[in-house]
Amino acid sequence: AFARSQSNIWAVSHMYNGLVQLNEQLEVVSCIAKRWEISDSGRTYTFHLRDDVRFHDDKAFPEGKGRCVTAGDVVFSFNRIIDESVQSPGSWIFRDKVAEENPFTAPDDSTFVLRLRRPFLPMLGILTMPYCFIVAEEAVKTYGFDFRTHPVGTGPFRYRNWLEGEALAMIRNEDYFEDDESDSVPWLDGILVSFISDRKTAYLELLQGQLDFISGLESAFVDDLLTSAGDLQPHHAGKLKFVKAPFLNTEYLGMALKAAPEDSPLRDKRVRQALNWGVDRELMLRSLRNTVGVPANSGFVPRGLPSHNAEKVKGYSYRPDLARQLLAQAGYPEGKGMPEMTLYTTKDYLDLCTFMTRQWEDLGMKVKIEMMESATLRQMMSNGQVAFFRASWIADYPDAESFLTVFYGKNPAPPNYTGFTNAEFDQLYERALVEVNDSLRYNLYNRMDSSLVEEAPVVFLFYDETAKFTTERVDGISRNALNMPDARSIRLDMQSDESR
Repeated sequence: AFARSQSNIWAVSHMYNGLVQLNEQLEVVSCIAKRWEISDSGRTYTFHLRDDVRFHDDKAFPEGKGRCVTAGDVVFSFNRIIDESVQSPGSWIFRDKVAEENPFTAPDDSTFVLRLRRPFLPMLGILTMPYCFIVAEEAVKTYGFDFRTHPVGTGPFRYRNWLEGEALAMIRNEDYFEDDESDSVPWLDGILVSFISDRKTAYLELLQGQLDFISGLESAFVDDLLTSAGDLQPHHAGKLKFVKAPFLNTEYLGMALKAAPEDSPLRDKRVRQALNWGVDRELMLRSLRNTVGVPANSGFVPRGLPSHNAEKVKGYSYRPDLARQLLAQAGYPEGKGMPEMTLYTTKDYLDLCTFMTRQWEDLGMKVKIEMMESATLRQMMSNGQVAFFRASWIADYPDAESFLTVFYGKNPAPPNYTGFTNAEFDQLYERALVEVNDSLRYNLYNRMDSSLVEEAPVVFLFYDETAKFTTERVDGISRNALNMPDARSIRLDMQSDESR
């Protein structure tokens, strides 16, 4: 119910399952549901469940033995997401989408029915999200608030123990229901997740063989690991592996105008546009991320989605001349008379924010950086307490709607952290939700994205790419564009292990 951050999602996705899931090509495929039908009206989804999916053994069940999943568990799990007393940040996935009365029903133990108010094409994709993973009512009621530290799911790994802030241990679920063509999965005996707040320490442990997998870049180590062209440095050959692939994640700076003071320059669209024209994204990626990532020169929807269209959505490039013109038109020639702005970020993005503030300073715009913990910043963003902040948005499901919902005026924060409201945008968004023709829907998406470029509620930074590093003994790392590690597919080369 609270799996909204990547670290939470990575953990729970190995201990739980949903009705459906995404494969490596980001296609919706079966999971707990073996098949499904969608009515001609597009408003009723009927799922037929497998009969061999069992919850992990736990004392919440009679004699401590996990039972089979039923359609009633799906009803309970989905109602839990929209239960106001739970206060799940994922309640938005069903808000104004499901039927007002009896949206979730179970005609029998193996049949689950989902009813919508109106057709909504991305719904199957939404059902792959961790918010929609299936939980057991007995476990939720047995542990209450402590359910967070006693997870009981159906996934390929089951909970062993968790020392908060240090490590989480999961072991192989011997009763897992999925398999591949040759053997049962997962192949690993278990997973140990280390919570290391300092990325430098994490990379040192990777190099020493204490960690097998790490994701993301650390500025202090990026040149040691990668060439400027974004390839693994030759001196790591035979010791490390590097996986780089498209990642459905847009990095941006958000501007929440309701949180901005009345005299804030951010309230002027021309200033927001000037901030966008004043960033050399290519230089930033080359110098700070060793070409991992692609400049966001075409709106908020990242490349990798079929609706992304750089020809139809003309975004921002590096044009300091245009930035200066816009500042002058806004009454701040060369930045004169412009109040100082404050940009809130975390330490992991301090280098990127410093790069941008120096470029803006050359244009006369003064931006002060305020650094804070990520959890604190996310909370302040949700409460509308920061006007200018660094953020990212990772696709919840492979459709542009997952990105454009961030700016739908009727959505709270999350996902609408900027509080953006635009009548035309909202009308296009609502039309797109019910449009069944892909080309027409993509055209609506492009028009919404162009509107975002014009109004500039964000500074568009870059479309991300995965940067996954593993030891040589690891095989089978997932390359999906949602950057979801899938330990079901991972094998270890034990000969390489012994050589260490």
